[in-house]
Formats: sequence, C-alpha cells, structure tokens
Amino acid sequence: MLIDTHCHLFMDPLYSDAEGVLKRASDNDIAAIIVPAVETASWKKVTGLSDHPIVYTALGLHPWYADEKLDAGTLEKLLRETGSVAIGEIGLDFKIDNPNRTIQIALFRTQLSLAAELDLPVIIHCRGAFDDMLSILSEKEYAGKITGVIHAFTKGPQLAERFLKLGFYLAFGGGVTRPRAKKARRSAASVPLNKILLETDAPAIGMEGIEPELVEPPDITKVCNSIAQIRGITPEEIADATTAN
Repeated sequence: MLIDTHCHLFMDPLYSDAEGVLKRASDNDIAAIIVPAVETASWKKVTGLSDHPIVYTALGLHPWYADEKLDAGTLEKLLRETGSVAIGEIGLDFKIDNPNRTIQIALFRTQLSLAAELDLPVIIHCRGAFDDMLSILSEKEYAGKITGVIHAFTKGPQLAERFLKLGFYLAFGGGVTRPRAKKARRSAASVPLNKILLETDAPAIGMEGIEPELVEPPDITKVCNSIAQIRGITPEEIADATTAN
C-alpha cells in the first residue's frame, strides 16, 4: 500500500481521464492521493475530485500565482467546508522574477498564519529561496506551530537536516529514480525513515524513462523501489514507513 502525497489530478492529461487514473491507482494498491491546488481557479476542480474515496485535497495559492488577490477568509471557509487535509501548494520561488519576492513572501506568510490558526499542515514548494524559506519558518510566529512537507525535495543532506530540525517531512519524487540526481539520492539515503514521504507530482515531473505527461500515481512504486535500493532495504519497508508517515 502506497500514498502519492502530491498529484495534480486536476491538470490534463490526468483530469480528462480522472476516473481511469483513479481506477488504475486503486488497482495498483495506491491507498490515497493528495491533490494540491495551485491557483484559485483550480480550487473548484480540486474540491470536485474529493468525492472519490482515495482522493484527499489541499487548497492554497502557489507562488507562481502570487499576483492573484488571495481572500484568506474565502480560503479558510473552503478549507473548513471541504475537509481539506493541508494548505498547499504554497511557498517561494525566486527562480522567477514575476511575481516578485516581496509579493511571494507576503502571500506565503498569510497562508502560514492560516495554517497555524487551523492547525493544518502545509505543502511547500521552494526553488532558489531556501535561506529565506528557512528564515521565515524559524520565526517565533511559525516555529513549532507549523508542520508539513517540503515537496519534490532534490537537495543534499545538509539542507535536508535544516528542514528536519523544524519538524518537516521531505517528499521524494521522480528525481530519485535518476542515477544522475546525486544530491537527491544522498538525501534519500540519509533522511530518517520516519520523515520520508513519496510523491509523483504528476503531470509536472518525469521519472527515469518516463516523460512527465505520462506519469500517474501507480508510478510511485518506482520512487519507492529506488529509495529502497538506495537504502539497501526492501520496497515493503519503504511502503510501510511512508504510508505510516
């Protein structure tokens, strides 16, 4: 039994065959799929998928869409009404220039504060902003009050340790299936087993030998098998631990 902790099922080509995708997931022993939103326009699609027994939703505003006006009250209401399991996908992305850093940080803080208020975990996207991200998460307002996952983690063990000290989980995806992804694989070897999650990030990230648009939740088995090989343990041990996490 496995859990895909990050799949954008509301995006095509997955969404156009959502029932087929979900059937294939169930047939392949995928126990749950967490579907995070990215922009406000996706909230309706995401919540519309929540009737399926293995789908769990997360609502939030991704840093790429930080120029959108977030109504925190509306987000809070939807989170409560839909039973969403996390606030996400949120974060910082300084690899892009627009929206600018000031706007991204303000949005990130708003959503962190809402997570603390509602006692919900966060699903965090971070690119090129790790020092700023860690600085914010270490602030008195959030430290010890916010938990969640750093999604699609591909950095080395030193950076992993900084997030672990703040109580976060690290989600590994397609990166660890690639032999050349040395930093991600070193982290997958060293992060405590009780802090690892698995994800596909379908249809955004590919895997060794699979293009992004072809990835589906059952491909989480490839991530599981890769981490098992890296750590020298069985896939069943990785499946049991990550599902419990």
